[in-house]
Amino acid sequence: MKLIEAREIVLLALDSLRKSKLRSALTILGIVIGVMTVISVTSVIRGLNATVSAQIEEIGSNVVFIYRFNWATLGRQPSEVFQRKELTFEDSLAIREIPGVKAVDPALRIFKPDFGAGTFSARYGNNISKNAILQGDYAGSREVWDIQMYQGRWFSDYEDEHKSPVVVLGYDTAETLFPRIDPIGKEIDVEGAKLIVIGVADKRKQGLGGGANPEDNILMLPLGTFRKLHPEYKDFLISVRVDSQEVMPEVIDRIEELLRRRRHVPPSKPNDFAIFTQDAFTDLWNQISSGVFTVMGLIAGISLLVGGVGVMNIMLVSVTERTREIGVRKAIGARKRDILWQFVLEAMTLTAVGGVIGVLVGSAIALLLRIFLPSLPAEVSPFWLLAGLITSITVGLIFGIYPAWKAARLNPIDALRYE
Repeated sequence: MKLIEAREIVLLALDSLRKSKLRSALTILGIVIGVMTVISVTSVIRGLNATVSAQIEEIGSNVVFIYRFNWATLGRQPSEVFQRKELTFEDSLAIREIPGVKAVDPALRIFKPDFGAGTFSARYGNNISKNAILQGDYAGSREVWDIQMYQGRWFSDYEDEHKSPVVVLGYDTAETLFPRIDPIGKEIDVEGAKLIVIGVADKRKQGLGGGANPEDNILMLPLGTFRKLHPEYKDFLISVRVDSQEVMPEVIDRIEELLRRRRHVPPSKPNDFAIFTQDAFTDLWNQISSGVFTVMGLIAGISLLVGGVGVMNIMLVSVTERTREIGVRKAIGARKRDILWQFVLEAMTLTAVGGVIGVLVGSAIALLLRIFLPSLPAEVSPFWLLAGLITSITVGLIFGIYPAWKAARLNPIDALRYE
């Protein structure tokens, strides 16, 4: 088919759309919804991926976590893991002696595991910071986490050993309690305990979804002070910074061997503890995002299928309405393939219009989310814009073949007689 003929057919298809605006709009509605869903969802997931990647990079690629079980996993944990013995402070001291270990942070933390937020309230005068995480850290934990100070200082070994009533505030906690004054040296009330503020940590990366990071609403105490206030908490999370990425496998093997020996795990039994790295958090997020994308992909697929069926139906109606026209074209020399291509291109034009509208609406939704809902940072992907358009055109091709084939097979004499 010549290019000029194809152009004429496309113009005829657009003219047909213009004449039957309501019918055409209803026909391509499924295409619009399907493409719009793909664009908007992929934009949100793309934005969230960037946020989560930044948070994981902040952890560091050479940090190892040791806990009773791997909490960076989806699904319900077996009941057996909750009966395991807690890791101890002495375990962290033993790990610190392993070659290749740069620093160790045995931490105790009180928070809601399901939501990441804390359970404590801090008060200064009439200002209250709610849902703060309460955490006890080793004095050397800054070497593990590379915590930057916005104001003041970190606590010392002396303050840890002597259980001094001092605290380092997260950035958001300090902003809430001390909106217009210097917090250093001020005494705050943490549910009955009087603590002196000696420092404020710098603001962390944005939280999941671009919102506030729970790590910015935190009360960090010397480990000794925390254990004095809450001796009932003994469930240590041990974080280990390794000298380099290259020695991580060797260090992990040595940590595993050490803990199995200290916890008297028989050679025939599996570990009664978990060792994991930032890869566990990456895998967790990939599972969540792929699950969301799969569900939304199914919705988009159903919408495209419905749209395709609608296109096939309208094209069959169009063949019936234009039977006489088809007969005239055949009578003056049009071949079967000319008629076939005419109706296929009309169907593809129809769905392409739906694809363009879907891309525009999906991109507009992503932009509005970015402006009015920063907690859902959306980034439109050129790949998915192109994929949406190609998919919509492909739907027109697939669902337009049968009506086109039916039109091409019409007998010209019978078609001319059709009223």
